[in-house]
Amino acid sequence: MEVKGSVAIVAGGASGMAKATAEQLAAEGATVAILDLPSSKGAEVAKELGGTFHALDALDYAAAEATINEVVAQHGALHIAVNTIGGGGGMPMRTVGKDGAYPLDNFQRYIDLNLVATFNLNRIQALHMSKNAPNEEGERGVIIDTASIAAFEGQIGQVAYSAAKAGIVGMVFTMARDLGNIGVRVNAIAPSLFATGIVAGLDEERAAVLCKDAAFPKRMGKPHEFANVAMTIVKTPMLNGGTIRVDAGTRFAPK
Repeated sequence: MEVKGSVAIVAGGASGMAKATAEQLAAEGATVAILDLPSSKGAEVAKELGGTFHALDALDYAAAEATINEVVAQHGALHIAVNTIGGGGGMPMRTVGKDGAYPLDNFQRYIDLNLVATFNLNRIQALHMSKNAPNEEGERGVIIDTASIAAFEGQIGQVAYSAAKAGIVGMVFTMARDLGNIGVRVNAIAPSLFATGIVAGLDEERAAVLCKDAAFPKRMGKPHEFANVAMTIVKTPMLNGGTIRVDAGTRFAPK
C-alpha cells in the first residue's frame, strides 16, 4: 500500500504506540485521522500532524460506525487503519480465587473492550476500503490490529485479557481470508511491555524486573518500534493474516 496520498485512521492515536504510528504515517504523506477518547490529547496530536481528530469511545459501537463514516466523508476514502484500542486494566484475578469464581461481568468487559470493539471498527473500515479503486496489485486497503504476547503466554490472573487478545490473533487470519477477494489485508502486532502509559515512568530498577524474561534487549519496547513494524506491514503486500510479535524474545513466566 502506498502511504503517500493515502487516508489513514489511527484508533487510539493520541498517545503511545499509536501516536508514533500516526507520526510516521503523516511524515510519509498520509492524511491521518486520530480517533480517541474525548479526554485525550487527540486534537493536539492531530493539529501537529495536519490531520483531524474525531472523539470516540470505541465501546459505543454505533458511534464508532458514525465516526468512521465521518472520516471518509471528510477525507474521501480510507486506505489504512491502525487500531490500538483496549487494554489490560484492573487487578489480576484467577479463574477461582479466595473470593470465589472469576466475576463474569469483568470477563465480558475485557472481551468487549479489546475484541468486540476492535472487530466493530474492522468491519466498518473494511467496508469503506472495499469501495476504493484497487492499486496495480489489486489492493484496496490494509488493517492492523493490536494483540499482545499475553495471547500466547498469559500470566496467572490474565485469563480475560489473554482470551481477548487471543481472539484478535485468531480473528485477523480468518478476516484476511474473508477480505482477500476485495484486496484488503489484515494483520496484528503483538507487543510485549512497551514504555507507554503508566509504565513509561518506571525507574530502571523496576523496569529491569519487568523485562527479565526478555532475550535481548532487556528493556521495554519504544513506541517508534511498534510504528516501524506497522509501517512495514503497510508497505509489504505479502504480509497478510498474521500476527507479528514485537517482544525482544520475551516468553512470560507464569507470574
